[in-house]
Amino acid sequence: MKKTIAIDMDGVIADVEEQFLSWYHRDYGVRYTREYLIGLNEDNAFPERGVIRKFAHTAGFFQTLPVMPGAVDAVKRLMDNFEIYIVSAAMEFPLSLGEKLEWLKVNFPFIGWKNIIFCGDKSIINTDYMVDDHIRNLDSFKGKPIMFHAFHNVSYDHHVRANNWNEVIALLEADL
Repeated sequence: MKKTIAIDMDGVIADVEEQFLSWYHRDYGVRYTREYLIGLNEDNAFPERGVIRKFAHTAGFFQTLPVMPGAVDAVKRLMDNFEIYIVSAAMEFPLSLGEKLEWLKVNFPFIGWKNIIFCGDKSIINTDYMVDDHIRNLDSFKGKPIMFHAFHNVSYDHHVRANNWNEVIALLEADL
């Protein structure tokens, strides 16, 4: 039986950082860089407090997310040796449910519906590994967590960090 991996969507296979920066520039006329965001959190990432939550509650936000570099090829490769589940705490943003499902159909059509889990609290996930960018999800996880690098988690070091998909593959394949 294959080992199992829960893979988060936002910030792991979907590039929300790029979307935040792009939408902020579109709406406020100021272009910030990824480096600007480093060390900030989602509440104070931009001068206008709450703008990230505003974007996440806007129709079209999740359906138009760019794919994280290397994610498609990495997930396909991992499927050779692991059972993959895409897991998203989508309940926080009700508009995201349909949009995330459509996004997965377009960008990850090889992931079957039985391997997509939309939930509110990821502490119920019982896979062998979890790749996620949020500490709150990794801290409660009972398997082996892998923290995917994001601007909001740079000051944390109590989980194994992967800065990109090549590092995720190396960590998981080394553990086979």
